[in-house]
Amino acid sequence: MENIGVFNGARGAEAFGLRHLKRVFWNLEAPALYEEAIRRHEARLALGGALLAETGVHTGRSPKDKFVVRDSSNENAIWWDNNAAITPEKFDILLEDFLAHAEKKELFAQDLYGGADPSFRVRARVFTEYAWHSLFIRNLLIRPERDDLHDYVPDLTILDFPSFKADSARHGCQSETIIACDFNRRIVLIGSSSYAGEMKKSVFSYLNYILPPRGVLPMHCSANVGPSGDVAVFFGLSGTGKTTLSADPNRTLLGDDEHGWGPNGVFNFEGGCYAKTIRLSREAEPEIYATTERFGTVLENVVIDPITRVPDFDDASLTENTRCAYPLDFIPNASLTGRAGIPKNIVMLTCDAFGVLPPIAKLTPAEAMYHFLSGYTAKVAGTEKGVKDPEATFSTCFGAPFMPRHPSVYGNMLRDLVGKHSADCWLVNTGWTGGKYGVGRRMPIRVTRRLLSAALDGSLARVDFRRDPYFGFAVPTSVPGIEPHILNPAKTWQDKAAFAETAKRLVEMFAENFKRFESHVDADVKAAAPQMSIAA
Repeated sequence: MENIGVFNGARGAEAFGLRHLKRVFWNLEAPALYEEAIRRHEARLALGGALLAETGVHTGRSPKDKFVVRDSSNENAIWWDNNAAITPEKFDILLEDFLAHAEKKELFAQDLYGGADPSFRVRARVFTEYAWHSLFIRNLLIRPERDDLHDYVPDLTILDFPSFKADSARHGCQSETIIACDFNRRIVLIGSSSYAGEMKKSVFSYLNYILPPRGVLPMHCSANVGPSGDVAVFFGLSGTGKTTLSADPNRTLLGDDEHGWGPNGVFNFEGGCYAKTIRLSREAEPEIYATTERFGTVLENVVIDPITRVPDFDDASLTENTRCAYPLDFIPNASLTGRAGIPKNIVMLTCDAFGVLPPIAKLTPAEAMYHFLSGYTAKVAGTEKGVKDPEATFSTCFGAPFMPRHPSVYGNMLRDLVGKHSADCWLVNTGWTGGKYGVGRRMPIRVTRRLLSAALDGSLARVDFRRDPYFGFAVPTSVPGIEPHILNPAKTWQDKAAFAETAKRLVEMFAENFKRFESHVDADVKAAAPQMSIAA
């Protein structure tokens, strides 16, 4: 076997069990990975220098094909209602078949870190079939200094083989696609999916498992830091604005997706960003747009003009989930360390397609835990066949697919941290106002940015508030620079009866969803639920 690049040969591929490989490309950087990806016809160049790749049938994650090894050591630690199990015996067979599948192949290996805090980071070694996958994960995780690679020993090993097809009978899965995690042996196997995001979320899932017992809250959030050192974290599901709103030119960006909150403060798990690009514009999101014109960025499922190679970010013919993956330092005001202090503000983002939530609300610690466990956002009509009206989506902790432990573990940690450090908590609606999707309009981003600025600089906490009659939380009555009516959703609807009916229906959805958590929370969190008895 031929090895190319910087690696620790004594603890390389053979030590893991990979055998009879034709070649391993170790820790290649962007120029060499570009050459290999283009030579292998995996990717093309876009105008400006980004590397363009398509992922085929898998244009997003495959959560129903993800499995966790279940054994006596984790029987009571994993949230099995949310995590599909695979037996150790089936995993052994799967691993051996992955190793056999790799024989005589050329692989790419990256030795990386997950976690900017050295006290809690994980060393993740990622073997990939595709050169562009190697560049993707190199962009997304933290790149060690070259001198650190010679003594590098992985804590977690990922095999990412899109050409491997699982067998449901032999491997205990349900399709040819599989993402199998053994947290005890610290191995992740990804087969029959070219969607690169599976790799980064596998590292996140592992950190979500190992960090809570060590006193660190893993968070599906973006984070930034103000000029005075004040830290803000932004929880939210895909499409709610985590990346857009944290990329603030007046604040230092820590990261756009995954962080830990430990005794030393907040730290980024990653070394890059994975931003949605559908309808991306230079005017609305200049920092992110600029990354799409740089050498080193990976564009995923973005349509380009075949002659000019200019990306068309409005074209969703391949998928709505078009993305760009780039190193964090491509953002001009990004943090050099990925570390900051204790959060002063906790922001929970929701895209309310029903149009009944206010643009911002202040939450008590109990309300914050309620909405954190709820993890509400909404799908809009037209995104899926047969969807005619908005559909509520509840993804607990704003990231249920990545949570191996029960949500109450993460919820109680957040509540304790908020209480200990007196952080202000906010619920921000980046969805619709003046009516549901198809009737109203999307919340103007200038309104969201202005309200967030007021929340983060402390001025919003000093305005007058009203109590929302449906959800019970505190809503500002007036904010300088914001039209007063937009702060009260009922006033933006022409049909007041339709507003009341829609709001009550959403309250009922919250109540129905939260039943599964009622036995795991205190009385004050239960009392923080929207109350139909006070609804107008």
